[in-house]
Amino acid sequence: MTRRAVVLLSGGLDSTTAAALARKEGWELHALTVRYGQTHMHEIASARRVALALGCARHIELEVDLSAFGGSALVGDGQIPKDRALDATDIPSTYVPARNTIMLSLALGWAEVLCAQRIVIGVNALDYSGYPDCRPEFIAAFDYLASLATRAGVTGHELKIWAPLQQLTKAGIIRLGRELGVDYGLTHSCYDPGPEGRPCGHCDSCRLRAKGFEEVGIGDPALSGHVTSDVDDPLPLDRSGN
Repeated sequence: MTRRAVVLLSGGLDSTTAAALARKEGWELHALTVRYGQTHMHEIASARRVALALGCARHIELEVDLSAFGGSALVGDGQIPKDRALDATDIPSTYVPARNTIMLSLALGWAEVLCAQRIVIGVNALDYSGYPDCRPEFIAAFDYLASLATRAGVTGHELKIWAPLQQLTKAGIIRLGRELGVDYGLTHSCYDPGPEGRPCGHCDSCRLRAKGFEEVGIGDPALSGHVTSDVDDPLPLDRSGN
């Protein structure tokens, strides 16, 4: 039987690394990218590039517009904070209420249809900017929920939430990705990029990424060989399943 995994793929460094690790372990990748009302589309373009590079069997872009609720700078409700202390313990305005819960729920529904055995998410508990839904306690709780709330769970078929990067620093994630042959030039992390997708260099995500590459002792390929592509097309890559 084919071992299938649904991968939550944002186009960022962490989700790309987690997907590459799953592929190395022999999982057939089915990528899910959620367009949740982000203020820019550059990460969607990155997710498309990564899905192609990793040879995903299928890549679905699903639109669930959380900007209708607001509550986060990432959906246009307030300004993106810049140059915050990296060791700040408060929950920043870039937290999107219940985002990972919503995304994992969507992935769980697709995983059941595919008879997938694994849902892959690139959350990270050490360099996570204070988001409560990146903590190991949350992943464990959702894993338990999946065992109770699905046909797969109640009939004894394995369906696990897999977050392999939870205990790695950003530098550790980059080192792992390099071992896996990940091309980080395809990825995008910035919360507030310029019109052509250039990272701002000052948001939490940019600064954590830069710190990781600095600790590894290499340059960020996304800066030295910046990739641009057409991100204006609002249609998902795959609605039909082909």
